[in-house]
Amino acid sequence: MYIYSDPSREDVPHALPDVEVWYHDGIVKMWSGNVLLNHARGWYWWSCFPGCLPDGDAHGPFDTEAEAISNVREEMEV
Repeated sequence: MYIYSDPSREDVPHALPDVEVWYHDGIVKMWSGNVLLNHARGWYWWSCFPGCLPDGDAHGPFDTEAEAISNVREEMEV
């Protein structure tokens, strides 16, 4: 799921969500022989526009989706 780090931008017509939030089941994810995810089970987020590669490392794990979103908004406050 993609969200806005700044919820006030949700109504801006040309603004894109800038954070991806997801649940990782703890299973190592591979692509073409390379490890993509090797993290503990839980909720994670990273800066990422839809259709683009992430801009940095994953943050987490969090126990709930709400905790991950709350952390996004704390960490990316301007």
